[in-house]
Amino acid sequence: MSEENVVYVGTKPAMDYVLSAVTQLNSGTSEVMLKARGRAISRAVDVAEIVRNKFVLDAELGTINISTEEVSNKEGSNINVSSIEIHLNKKNCK
Repeated sequence: MSEENVVYVGTKPAMDYVLSAVTQLNSGTSEVMLKARGRAISRAVDVAEIVRNKFVLDAELGTINISTEEVSNKEGSNINVSSIEIHLNKKNCK
């Protein structure tokens, strides 16, 4: 999967990420990956569900990967942060 098919979910409203994912799926891409870490994980799940149930009805869930990443915080120490990758596939893509 190319880097341009990845939507990084962060602190913006969910609909911003929904628009990005829907735009990619409607422009001929057969797969979009949503990536999120920490508190944005629930927003990424919301985005996936909104895309599948409201905008791209022929989209289906692909693989979902969860992991823990080690990140440096402001104080310079390392902390563990949960992350998720959600693959959305278009069923009827040519």
